[in-house]
Amino acid sequence: MLTLSSSFGQTFFISIFAGEIRAEFDLSHGAWGGIYTIGTLASAAVMLLAGGLTDRFRIRHLSAILLILLASLCLAMATVPGAWALPFVIFGLRFSGQGMLSHTAAVGLGRWFARSRGRANAIFAMGYLTGESLLPFIFVLLMGVIGWRGGWMAAAALALLYIPILQLLLSAERRPGGEVDQQQQTGMFGRHWSRRDALSHWLFWIAALAVASPSMLATAYFFQQVHLTQIKGWELAGFVALIPIYSGVSLGSNFFFGGLADRFGTARIFPVAMVPPTFAFAVVGLGDTLWSAAAAFALLGMMQGAVSTISGAFWPEYYGTRHLGSVRAIASSMMVFGSAIGPGITGYLIDFGVDYQVQLLWMSGYFLVLTCILAISFQKARQYLIP
Repeated sequence: MLTLSSSFGQTFFISIFAGEIRAEFDLSHGAWGGIYTIGTLASAAVMLLAGGLTDRFRIRHLSAILLILLASLCLAMATVPGAWALPFVIFGLRFSGQGMLSHTAAVGLGRWFARSRGRANAIFAMGYLTGESLLPFIFVLLMGVIGWRGGWMAAAALALLYIPILQLLLSAERRPGGEVDQQQQTGMFGRHWSRRDALSHWLFWIAALAVASPSMLATAYFFQQVHLTQIKGWELAGFVALIPIYSGVSLGSNFFFGGLADRFGTARIFPVAMVPPTFAFAVVGLGDTLWSAAAAFALLGMMQGAVSTISGAFWPEYYGTRHLGSVRAIASSMMVFGSAIGPGITGYLIDFGVDYQVQLLWMSGYFLVLTCILAISFQKARQYLIP
């Protein structure tokens, strides 16, 4: 439920309103991408401070506050008076939705589960998949009836409806300061890593790159979906109707890689997660029909399922659970940072005349290089774990 409720602050949801927002406020691709980048960068910065709250407070209380905040920001988007206010609204949506709700869910999961953490991550990711597969298509149709501002009002109402459900589900929550202390898991070298310790170790930055890169480039892909359909000559409704392929493959990938993570550890399989996007961006960049988009969605779904499951299990496995909220907050902030610069860079490159299809081929090459880097790095990292 927490991951599902984060949908209203995720790029795949915000981007379906891009055409209407740009038309309403006369924004170019670069201007809209810049606004999105500024708001998202600000949310990434605040995440560094707020992420540690998950080590101090019960998720039941945090989730209610965050959902009220998210609903308020949805209403703010529905009533936004001008382009000057968009960076503030985007900041709030990204911070409360993509940032804190996702982070809170992941920290709770990492702390509550150990032996079957990979499979637990696979189940928790179903919230993302449900939102990605259903909400874009529903809200594209809804906009045709109540307009884009009415769509954001409906989103606010749904966010508020999640609160009583979550309060019921979390009524028997384990507490960070309670009985879970008896089950805390150490990380590398048998230690509980603090934020400062993690930042001083090279593996943290390699792992953060592995998490931030899919967020950066996949976010850019979803963010530019309206532009992509225009230059390819595809119908937007037909394009978003393919998103369930992405979600369905993600679901299968979640459970497949979750089982592998539990059996072999995350270091052995993390590099494999970077292979599918290498082919995905090449296929959609070179393709001319919606079949290429369908193939790209399938490959990106494979990547998303693998990364969300493996990364969720990686942080407690290698850095322990005592300071998991603080350590993972840095990684979550970098993920949000990546999702911020992706739309901004691609938007400005479009404005400067760089064909978006060429950009997609560059993305493919980037993931090919990243796969090689991760394979070498994680092979070395496995020796740091104490059986």
